[in-house]
Amino acid sequence: MRLLLTTLNAKYIHMNLAIRILYELNKQQPGLEWKEFTIRQNPDEIAAECMGYDVVAFSCYIWNIEQTLKVAAKIKELNPAVKILLGGPEVSYEWEEIIAHDCIDYIICGEGEIPFHEFLTHYPSIEQVPNLVYKVNGEVVFHERNTTYDMSNFIGVNPYINDPVEELQNKVSYIETSRGCPYKCGFCLASLDNNVRYLPIADIKKNLLYLMTHGKVIKFLDRTFNIKRDFTIDIFKFILKHHRPGNIFQFEITADILHPDIIRFINEEVPKGLFRFEIGIQTVNQKANLEVSRKQSFEKTKSIIQQVRDKVDLHLDLIVGLPLDYFEDIKYSFEEVFKLFAPELQVGFLKFLKGTPVRATSATHGYVYDAVAPYEIIESRYLNKAELAQIRIVEEALEIYWNKGRARHTLKYVTAYYSVFDFLQGLGNYFQTHSNFHKHDLKDVYSLLYAFAKEQYPTDEVLQQLISIDYYFNHKIKPVALLLPELEGAAKQQLIEQYKLNHHKLRHVILSVSFNWQEFVEHNHILKDERLFVLEYNGKEFPRLIEGVQSVSYKK
Repeated sequence: MRLLLTTLNAKYIHMNLAIRILYELNKQQPGLEWKEFTIRQNPDEIAAECMGYDVVAFSCYIWNIEQTLKVAAKIKELNPAVKILLGGPEVSYEWEEIIAHDCIDYIICGEGEIPFHEFLTHYPSIEQVPNLVYKVNGEVVFHERNTTYDMSNFIGVNPYINDPVEELQNKVSYIETSRGCPYKCGFCLASLDNNVRYLPIADIKKNLLYLMTHGKVIKFLDRTFNIKRDFTIDIFKFILKHHRPGNIFQFEITADILHPDIIRFINEEVPKGLFRFEIGIQTVNQKANLEVSRKQSFEKTKSIIQQVRDKVDLHLDLIVGLPLDYFEDIKYSFEEVFKLFAPELQVGFLKFLKGTPVRATSATHGYVYDAVAPYEIIESRYLNKAELAQIRIVEEALEIYWNKGRARHTLKYVTAYYSVFDFLQGLGNYFQTHSNFHKHDLKDVYSLLYAFAKEQYPTDEVLQQLISIDYYFNHKIKPVALLLPELEGAAKQQLIEQYKLNHHKLRHVILSVSFNWQEFVEHNHILKDERLFVLEYNGKEFPRLIEGVQSVSYKK
């Protein structure tokens, strides 16, 4: 039998860990191969590469299930004899609709190591394969069995050993140190397995060292990496001892249980920018949290974020659409979380994943959600379509102006003197009216922001000045004059000579501002003070700020 393990990744830089594990565990099996595609590739071209196998096994997720089904149908058109096997979280629950497709022959539900090995070993006699769904004379058969994989079987297993080492540097590598999650959040599939099992520590370190040596960005897939203090610190120490220049490590953590010893270790030992923490806050509304069996103290979470944010890059998540979370609750959560000024804040919309409690109880809360993946909320008893549309407008503006770093100073100022949610909502609507969220240039980003501010906040000169400052800060080469006028002529020449600025090799922007920049940067407070604001460009890096006789480096 020739069997192809494959998947359709969201992007070329992504690597699927599941098919690599299954291949490495079973590579002694004659005829077993693996290959990856992306969801943007032509289904006909993918099918043409798969049609020569006896069985093609796809790893399925919400981001690729629709494309996977299209490819499977194309394969069957080219060669009806090919059998299609599906596995992964997207087909492990409520699989009845999937197996009903004529192009789908088999589905493995749940953890795949044992069923896949049994399938390979006994095919085509698959009657005893555990957790396998298949059809016999039009009837669906499901051999459900409790199979928990022994983590000790991963001793000596390196999922990436079969990748060309030169390719790892340009891709995102994924590693798991444990399976299961101790929490029971109703919107998450991880909540269905509360038995946390750890892989062998020696092999975790061996594989991590391999990825550090040959790769760059390494993401840990553990749903809550920091459950155990000693384990967390041990892995952190191993990384600090062996990491290479350019390595970045991302962890999903639960902030309000981050142990003081871990916080102390981060602040005393970890270089700035080496670690990236993804923290799911989801909502500040405790009623909504309790409704989905989620326990979280926002005040404690906020305190811990403030303790580590100078050393760790932060990615914070909010979920829109949780039960009992009304529009004003979402606005409040957004503003409270935004004030933490994490480099990246993601506003996601509730997805009703197959198998999750929120999907099972959706009718109770009047939920309407998309029938196809990713099963996103359309409306509920708590949010109507118009309100959801406005929150999406906020999310689009947030992505353009905050997450891409284009108006960081402007939006920090807005949080101190206005409602940042209302500001982004108004800005997003203005942007959508005058341009396109997904088709615009950098000049549009700033000219529209400036025009919106002039229209809605006409007397706020500081706001206009900060927009101009953000514009000039976000170019490596001195850009064309835009927004506020620059200091020009004899006045500019006098300043250049006074501060001995190298105007022969470098370029300068000089603006007149009405506030103390240092006070604003340090305390997000405006102290009225007429100043000159000088930026110096070398054409290779973002500009440096020259303030008085002092120079400081600027990092976007």
